[in-house]
Amino acid sequence: MPGLTFSNELISRDEGLHCDFACLMFKHLLNKPSRETVTKIIKNAVAIEQEFLTEALPVKLIGMNCDMMKTYIEFVADRLMVELGFAKIFRVENPFDFMENISLEGKTNFFEKRVGEYQRMGVMSGTTDNTFRLDADF
Repeated sequence: MPGLTFSNELISRDEGLHCDFACLMFKHLLNKPSRETVTKIIKNAVAIEQEFLTEALPVKLIGMNCDMMKTYIEFVADRLMVELGFAKIFRVENPFDFMENISLEGKTNFFEKRVGEYQRMGVMSGTTDNTFRLDADF
């Protein structure tokens, strides 16, 4: 099970980075979709996710059930809407307190565990211009 947990940590971190990057790119779009269009897309995605969840998790687990998971999906959708620069749709609270800690940066001793929190040497060590540009030369 430690391998499965570790791989889920890596997947979660990477998916979070993809989402952050997509939201950053959205803010730089010249022809953004309307609030109504984005809201419709998010509501449809939430409905699909909730329908899948109902099939995938038909029984209650300790501390987690289908209704709580549906609320969590709505909570995540609201967080995404805010990140995209729009108002919340569902206005619900996070039903899982433990999920708040998942995104916290971890520190691991190389001798105790396989490290999932990595960084290239020199990254974040100095002051640099972190301006996002679309016209950079490659």
